Amino acid sequence: MIKKERYKSLEQMFQYVDLHFDAMAEELCRIASLPSVEGNDIGLKAARDFIAEKMNQLGLEVSIHDIENGSSLISASDISGKKNTILFYNHYDVVPAGDLSQWATAPFDPVIKDGKLFARGISDNKGCLMARLQALEAIRAVENSLPVNLKFLFEGDEETGSPSMKKFSQMNPEIFKSITAADVCFWENSRTSDSETAWASFGVRGDVEFELRCRPIAFDVHARNGNLCPNAAWRLVWALSTMKDPITERVLIEGFYDRVIPPTDADRLVLDEFPFDEAGAKEHVHVDSFLLGKEGLELKERLYLEPSFTINGLESGEVYREEGARHIVPHSAYAKISCNLVADQKAEDIFRLVRAHLDKHGFQDIELILTDALTAVRTPVNLPITEELKHAASFVYKNPLVIELTMLGPGPASVLRDPWPNLPIIGIGPANPDCGHHSPNENMKLEDYKRNIKYTIAVLYGLEEGDIIGI
Repeated sequence: MIKKERYKSLEQMFQYVDLHFDAMAEELCRIASLPSVEGNDIGLKAARDFIAEKMNQLGLEVSIHDIENGSSLISASDISGKKNTILFYNHYDVVPAGDLSQWATAPFDPVIKDGKLFARGISDNKGCLMARLQALEAIRAVENSLPVNLKFLFEGDEETGSPSMKKFSQMNPEIFKSITAADVCFWENSRTSDSETAWASFGVRGDVEFELRCRPIAFDVHARNGNLCPNAAWRLVWALSTMKDPITERVLIEGFYDRVIPPTDADRLVLDEFPFDEAGAKEHVHVDSFLLGKEGLELKERLYLEPSFTINGLESGEVYREEGARHIVPHSAYAKISCNLVADQKAEDIFRLVRAHLDKHGFQDIELILTDALTAVRTPVNLPITEELKHAASFVYKNPLVIELTMLGPGPASVLRDPWPNLPIIGIGPANPDCGHHSPNENMKLEDYKRNIKYTIAVLYGLEEGDIIGI
């Protein structure tokens, strides 16, 4: 718990944030204006240099880890013999802007409107990244020392599967183990709802993505040959139809659910108390009910505890083009699949099970290509740190802290768990439920941003002496 003798210092730090918030928001706008998108080496380097300069100003020991044919990692630390060591993980790359006609403002020209800052990457993930550095800035302005040992790890290609961090961890295992050694890792983000309620997300979902490609004939032929030549589209549809039950929505791939960890009593309690807005979610996507008619606790269990198997896209032939329709038997077909995984599913295992399923059902000719693999990790919700996070939230927010059983979005948390299997990984951050990650008009509420800076400060002081995992 935050010691009473720290209350005055906390108040001074919060006042510092209030007095300097305009400058902090302007600093956030500067990094958001840098197009650190895959393939834009100038934008990625500019963002990396911006962060490194800020870290140097804060008196951190900074290292840039270059990766051949990849995007550099940034690590930094302030180790001063305190009881607990806190690691902050974030990424400085962002997804492309997408269709510019869907944006109300230029994606890399940050604009503040109605209390929100609009820019690509402002929420995913530069806002949370900068809030953590600015929290350190406020602490430095008031105190001579930190309440905990601090480490930062920022990567530059998370949006494309973190290939550089994976490569670095494999090629430099001892260095990676050293820069990630901590008592807890605060992951890239979480949510703040109604500006008065912070969330903490325990664990990170995994993901496996793959392509199915079918090419039973050499080239398209006239549709009159439909009774003679194998049709790539039909073959792919038949293969896909073996993978999921149309009535129960159950994935039919043998072994798919074998490693799913059943919920504990603590998990069920968290889910029961979790404030999921079913009516609002239905209205948002214009449906009267969700799949299988699930609602209440059953719906939340399906959302947070069950893996998904999703067809992201299908493509075959050319049914219609501006020059007219083509009456053909298509020679090729393609499907993209993603599976959002839960603990303790391993991405590579799922990929192998899909290959075995195709072979077993006579589809040996369909090529299967792995495009991304992120294994899910779970952090227990009933650790001592949970109470510390709740206590810290009471200094900043009107409402009690909301515990989310896991982040729904996947991420490379398993890369940190490889050297540190018991490392708690928990997301906290300023993103709002309508922030528009990966969408046009991505945004962040400035009030949420300010409060998250203060919450980060309170969390660090809450962990000054307390136990984190209780072992």
